[in-house]
Amino acid sequence: MGRWRERLTRDRLYLLGLFVAALLLYLVNLGNLPLRDWDEGIVAGVARNIWRADRDRYTWLFPTINYGDPYWNKPPLIHWAIALAYRLFGVSEWSTRIIPAIVSACSVPLLYSIGREIFTSELPALASALVYLTLLPVARHGRVAMLDGAISCWFCLAVWCLLRGRKAGVFLWGTGIAIGLICLTKGIMMGVLLGGIIIVFLAWDSPKLLTKFSLWASLLIGILPAIAWYGLQYWHYGRQFLDISLGTQTFNRIWEPVSSVSHPPWYYLLEIAKYSLPWLIFLPSGVKLALRQTHYSWSKLALTWSSVYLLAVSLMATKLPWYIIPLYPGLSLLVGASLARIWQKNQVNYFSKISLYSLTVVCCLGTLYYSFGETSDTHLARILLLVAVSLAIASILVWRGSRSFIPVIITGFYTALFLLFNSPLWLWELNEAFPVKPIARIIQQNTPTGETIYTTYPSLRPALEFYSDRVIIPAADPQIEQHWQTKPTYLLVDSKAIDRLNLKPHQTLGKYLNSEELQLITQTEGTFSQ
Repeated sequence: MGRWRERLTRDRLYLLGLFVAALLLYLVNLGNLPLRDWDEGIVAGVARNIWRADRDRYTWLFPTINYGDPYWNKPPLIHWAIALAYRLFGVSEWSTRIIPAIVSACSVPLLYSIGREIFTSELPALASALVYLTLLPVARHGRVAMLDGAISCWFCLAVWCLLRGRKAGVFLWGTGIAIGLICLTKGIMMGVLLGGIIIVFLAWDSPKLLTKFSLWASLLIGILPAIAWYGLQYWHYGRQFLDISLGTQTFNRIWEPVSSVSHPPWYYLLEIAKYSLPWLIFLPSGVKLALRQTHYSWSKLALTWSSVYLLAVSLMATKLPWYIIPLYPGLSLLVGASLARIWQKNQVNYFSKISLYSLTVVCCLGTLYYSFGETSDTHLARILLLVAVSLAIASILVWRGSRSFIPVIITGFYTALFLLFNSPLWLWELNEAFPVKPIARIIQQNTPTGETIYTTYPSLRPALEFYSDRVIIPAADPQIEQHWQTKPTYLLVDSKAIDRLNLKPHQTLGKYLNSEELQLITQTEGTFSQ
């Protein structure tokens, strides 16, 4: 009895410590950078429309984007949560990201709880959770107003309830509720995929559980709210909703990329290789260990989770970096098992040693490059220096045969992520195009509410639409010329387009000086014909 109480107390301390550590990492300087394209701008725009709606309207049930256009891309669970944050805290970057970040942070202690159910000791469970905590893509995407961090949390909850349900059937209802939350967050197809992973795992590990009525009843009841929401959309909008929501936005992504950019089937393997270091070094030994211990539940779960999900997203034509986020808990279980074995046996294989030494050299060279090179960056140099020092100490400990290199790497990478999120570098996609907030301010100050602005910029900028609170449509040259000659219009163009399209005479309402010198212009009186 005393040992059981000691274990329970220790587990509670670990859970609390992991949750606090995750919250610190996910919430620090959460509002210090603008919202990014695409998902953040779209999610924020939908949530703001829900927040603005009068109480007697049903915008919360039938979400809209921009000025009343139906939003059929994803179910609105996270949008509802952000709208609630807007009601409590006002509209800002911080209030847009706060609830998705908290939900994402919950997946860290949940992964520890999963580990406690499938491992025979707390060490691999703790190692798995700490690996997951310090993975760059997991922490970075967990901080933004996107859906994939929440999906990881809901699926971790579903798996934990499933594992608990093997002993106490009442927990199976939690699995059904969690799958329902997945469906209400990212759609029925994501629920089918992740629910399928659960079914495959059970068929391998606990086939008798598949015959339990409570499991199937919980899954059915859990997804009923999502089915009801889809049914209401069909009742309200008709066949067009199904064609776009389940067609263009769901099934078509399986065989058609959402943009003109396509990627090979091994795209996600490259993403894992780029952003999973240093834990990628210990993944091969984790996979090897799991393949040798397929009679254990942890091996069956980690291999099923990792292989089925990776295969599914790799076969899809649409490949976006954040689609892989729900895979990382499964990979973390493999790495955690490997680290626990290293800690117990105090042995590191030759491959891991060479990889660690090589990564240390690369980080040292990167520190020098960003400290003194032509593209010097103080923030990046400081972060790389910390990583390089941590890896150097870890390498020395490995060379001396000390297992203490593991907490050194964990501490170093956690601190490095904390520094990254305190810098302006953590959302590097913002550098891919012109900054939206200065231009949005110009548009908002010089155009009527509800106005549509046409632009020669070739891509949609949902974040610009959110900040300007206007509809901004990329248009080809013939469309620009037609609008310019036939009706009063506002254009966001660069100086070259003004000369190329002969947009004269015109009135310049605002200008943002960058490499393209974007201008907001309109016709002078008498330019267009009625």
